[in-house]
Amino acid sequence: MDDCMNDDTSKSCRSSEKKERRKSKDGLGDECKPLNRKESDMFRKLSQRSFAHAQGLSLYEDDVSSMPTIAAYLRSFTLPGPKENEEADGRKRAGLGTLIGVYLPTVQHILGVQMFLRLFWIVGIAGIGESFAMVLLCCICTFLTSISISAIATNGVIESGGAYFMISRNLGPQFGGAVGILYYFANAFATSMYLVGGVEILLMYLAPSLPQFGDPTARRETDVFNNFRAYASGLLLIEFCIVALGVTFVQFFAPVSLACVVMSILSIYIGAFVTSDAASPEICMLGNRLLKHFPSDQGNLSSWCTKAADGPIWSAYCKRSNSSAAVECDPFFNQNTLSITAGLPGFSAALFSENFPASYMDHGEVTPGVAGVNSREITQDIATNFFMLLAIFYPSVTGIFTGANMSGDLKEPHKSIPVGTIAAQMTTSFIYLSFVLIFGGTIRGALLRDKYGESLENNMVVALLGWPSKWILLIGSFTSTFGAALQCLCSAPRLLQSIAKDDVIPFLRGFSSVTKQNEPFRALLVTTAVAECAILIGGIDYIAPIVDFFFLMCYCFVNLVCALQTLLRAPNWRPRYRFYHWSLSLLGAVMCLFIMFSTHWYYALVVCILCATIYKYIEYKGAKKEWGDGLRGFALSTAQYSLLQIEDSVHSHPKNWRPQLLILLKVDKLSEKVNTKALQFAHQLKAGRGLTIVATILEGDLADHQTQEMVEKVKLRLKHDIEDSKVRGFVQVVVAEHLAQNVSTLIQSVGIGGLRPNTIMVGWPYSWKDSVHQADQNYWNFLDAIHRAATADMCLLVPKGLLEFPDSNDRVQGTIDVWWIIHDGGLLLLLPFLLHQHKVWRQCKLRVFTVAQMHDNSVKMKQDLQNWVYQLRIDATVDVVEFADSTISAYTYERTLIMEERTRLALDLHLSSREFLLEPQLLADRHRRRLNANRDDSSPDVGDQKKSTMTTELSCHSQFKGLQSEDAETSESISLSSKPSADGAEQNDGKDDITERDVHEDANENGNNRVRFDMSSTNEVTKKHKFARLDHDKVRKMNTAMKLNDAIKEKSSDSQLVILNLPRPPKMRHGLPNYMDYLEVLTEGLERVLLVRGSGKEVITMYS
Repeated sequence: MDDCMNDDTSKSCRSSEKKERRKSKDGLGDECKPLNRKESDMFRKLSQRSFAHAQGLSLYEDDVSSMPTIAAYLRSFTLPGPKENEEADGRKRAGLGTLIGVYLPTVQHILGVQMFLRLFWIVGIAGIGESFAMVLLCCICTFLTSISISAIATNGVIESGGAYFMISRNLGPQFGGAVGILYYFANAFATSMYLVGGVEILLMYLAPSLPQFGDPTARRETDVFNNFRAYASGLLLIEFCIVALGVTFVQFFAPVSLACVVMSILSIYIGAFVTSDAASPEICMLGNRLLKHFPSDQGNLSSWCTKAADGPIWSAYCKRSNSSAAVECDPFFNQNTLSITAGLPGFSAALFSENFPASYMDHGEVTPGVAGVNSREITQDIATNFFMLLAIFYPSVTGIFTGANMSGDLKEPHKSIPVGTIAAQMTTSFIYLSFVLIFGGTIRGALLRDKYGESLENNMVVALLGWPSKWILLIGSFTSTFGAALQCLCSAPRLLQSIAKDDVIPFLRGFSSVTKQNEPFRALLVTTAVAECAILIGGIDYIAPIVDFFFLMCYCFVNLVCALQTLLRAPNWRPRYRFYHWSLSLLGAVMCLFIMFSTHWYYALVVCILCATIYKYIEYKGAKKEWGDGLRGFALSTAQYSLLQIEDSVHSHPKNWRPQLLILLKVDKLSEKVNTKALQFAHQLKAGRGLTIVATILEGDLADHQTQEMVEKVKLRLKHDIEDSKVRGFVQVVVAEHLAQNVSTLIQSVGIGGLRPNTIMVGWPYSWKDSVHQADQNYWNFLDAIHRAATADMCLLVPKGLLEFPDSNDRVQGTIDVWWIIHDGGLLLLLPFLLHQHKVWRQCKLRVFTVAQMHDNSVKMKQDLQNWVYQLRIDATVDVVEFADSTISAYTYERTLIMEERTRLALDLHLSSREFLLEPQLLADRHRRRLNANRDDSSPDVGDQKKSTMTTELSCHSQFKGLQSEDAETSESISLSSKPSADGAEQNDGKDDITERDVHEDANENGNNRVRFDMSSTNEVTKKHKFARLDHDKVRKMNTAMKLNDAIKEKSSDSQLVILNLPRPPKMRHGLPNYMDYLEVLTEGLERVLLVRGSGKEVITMYS
């Protein structure tokens, strides 16, 4: 229905439509943009329009405010084809079909200079059998690659860049940039190859009278290469000027070049059936050796192809002695006769059989294994073998990306590219294979091995096969090489400009600019310089192998892309071309690698190293691009497989245990330096390896938009911090209304499978004493983290003095001291070993201390400890510290009294019964007791136990309600109960399994040990009387902490890091303030401390 329902609105609608049409005409309208624009902007605009159309969909009115209806979405949907690209770029597109747009340009690019200059020579050297297999191998390789190209090109729109665009969007910017640069070099070097080939045709066959270096008849390699370099540089300059004028001038030569190539091919086909002995040019043979053409006044072959004395051939093989007038001739000359035979006799079975076997020769040989004389016989200028010839011929089958490069100019790319590319490849394959049979079946083998036609008065051998005149092939081959070089010189700068425009390689940004005529002039200058460097190599036989490896590397990656996407079954892998299979693509990639390493393995290594270097450079320096590449899908599939293989197991072997860190951070300005130090320490501990998850909990509502923005900012900030600290891990930001209650949820839910964190690291709260007085929740958050970690049976790391820890660039010398009080599974010894692997701590020595009490044999204890450390293969010195004196000093009572006063203030926070029931250790103990009761089905007291459990819960509620009322009524005094079963758990393992009722019964039974502080009458009570009323268990704990601290300061005052056991946290929250006092006394006066608590499971073993 029409949006404009009345006259008042119709005017505004028409004016808005005019504005929208004007915007779209100027390229500013979002609706006419392709889908690669930001979809969020499009959806927002569509949603505003969709609201009026959704009145009949009341159920979805709320959704329309943020998302468009299907009708509105479909009305705005535009596929970026030629028409849309034309509107977006402001220039008219060609809208070409399959024949003009893909087939003919691809045929023109594939049929290169090698077909006329080298294919016949390859047939003469390798024979019909091996040369046919060689050409077939190359054609199968490119055919399989064409299938992969067809699949990739029809899986979306292919923009400029061809192979670069395909690989970068499927394997990521790293591989795409690396292969794109190689593909650029392939086109630049191909320009030089075509130009040098054209110069060879020009100087040797078309215009041999042009000025040249040295004697043209001598054909010295140095002079020949200098001629090639000089004239090819001149042609390169001409082509540079043509390309600089614009692509229109380049396209002017394309139909002319293509017509010449087609005429040349037809001329060969006709000439193969027309040629005969009578019409064939003749050659002079001495036995099985082909002789060069000797100049003669009469001009015909019979006038000089004789053994007449003092004739040109006789003079070449015989010498007359000046003193005795004796004549010495080459034995081969005397033993064989001269014969004049037709060089191109036409098809015959005898000739086909003669040319079928191979005749590989080394440099300077006239026949296999026989050295010749270059001045009189046709010899080879390079050593030949199958793989050498394969490297020379392979550039003849390249050019299959031409159709994909023109996808923007095609009317229906998804139809034209597969049909045109595969048809062109099959057509050229038929031409090459048929030419092998034609050359081998119509031309003498000796003449086929005459690379430069020196036996035919310096005529091109293939040109003499042409009908009706040799000039058709000479002119056609030269124009085809010139046109092919022009196409390569035109496409290579555009490829470089595409790479620079994507900004994946920072130092190429300057080449992203174009002129007013949309010509990449800067890239053209660089491409011309690269092509000139390739021209300086010299001959076409030396440039062609280099071109091979650049193309082969590109084709290999294209095949890998198709195979990878097919095997991963990515949801976005939906090519319209259906006739492909991953095995064919994989076979194509293997064939590319085989050709690379079988021809010139050192070239292959250089190209691979160059590709790897560019890859690492882009990974390190390149801009971050997210193109939904296939490697991410491969990583996900690999991760899924690995996670299933290492599924979380309770009984994992200690050899496979490694710390998987969950780092809990507080995100605010005051904690920036501490967080940085914590991340750097994690990097040193993990040495950049293993799982690390950095997590933080924010208080707020996830449905709030400001909270969502804050979450994104915190994520970006934490990601930046872990990158700066070189920590390889993940960031997790959790939003919760009640922070303390979600610490346990975070600990339980973070990670997946066997990659769940097993170790939590949380920083020491430096202002915890002030936090108690200020009722700050940060203090309780730290204690909750310790509490929950201990409950979840996870290892716990608490670094104290983080600001004093070394940076990643520092080098620490000294000792790392381990104070091993309790065996917690060996984590206390594993951590310093891991730290020692990092360069920061590598120069530190490890010392292990343990404590011997009165009943321990310290000598035997030290021997056992030394042996155990040795068996663990850890290089460390050991020492045993004796704690013989059990006397408690008065200062210990004073510290305990101070702790009690701080605890009284901490309890002003009024712990509720609900908070008490949420304490995880009590819940765990209650659940464990219930399970034990349910398992004991045969016990006669099962009913009593259930009743007792219910009574316990009711008692818990009633007692804490009474405690709350008591706190509310009493303002001057607060009772503090000592609970040995909770606080003293680390000394007595038998008190671990208790219920809530047990805890409260212990508290009631210890009523005599309670301490009441009346703040108004503090000065009236003597210190001795206060000491007598202190809980003795707390005094003993304080005494242990103080003695351990004295021993540590005495032995490890100069240590770079002290690692010691973290005592077990209390089970109930109201015991945590005392726990913090113990830890403070234990670590007092130490610069760097790492408190460690293991889970009790063995994490280190002496077995291999």
